Amino acid sequence: MSRHLEKESERRQVIPIWTYGHARRATPYVASIMSSLRDARLEAQRWNVRASRLSSQPGRPNRTTLIAHEEALREARLAEDRYEEALHELQSLGVYCQDPIRGQALLPFIHGHLLAWFIFDLFARDPLAAWRYHGDPMETRRPMSEVCDAESVLV
Repeated sequence: MSRHLEKESERRQVIPIWTYGHARRATPYVASIMSSLRDARLEAQRWNVRASRLSSQPGRPNRTTLIAHEEALREARLAEDRYEEALHELQSLGVYCQDPIRGQALLPFIHGHLLAWFIFDLFARDPLAAWRYHGDPMETRRPMSEVCDAESVLV
């Protein structure tokens, strides 16, 4: 019976909970990481496309093409490593990348005793302009005023 409890406790993941104030203060740092994440993802895609084009050329590849292909694959791996590093740094903060290309991330918080997410958008005028409940569809965007009003009542 104790082994069952040990396995169950190993599977549990503690999610750090953010407040609106903490999320607002962390916005520049999260923006920096999301920008690095996006750049690394786009660079990896660019090198992978280059490698794919080089390998799909008709006929037998010459030495120059083979070297260029290997270099493109190496650069793609390096970019993927940078992506993984940035993703790990973001996750260590308790921030979850929703879409690296669009610059969207989620910061967990509690609203009305339910798990909710601040939606970070790298390209929005206000990166923390919306939120959603965990059970809401991914495209749901609720106004931040609902959270700010509730938080001011709690303080």
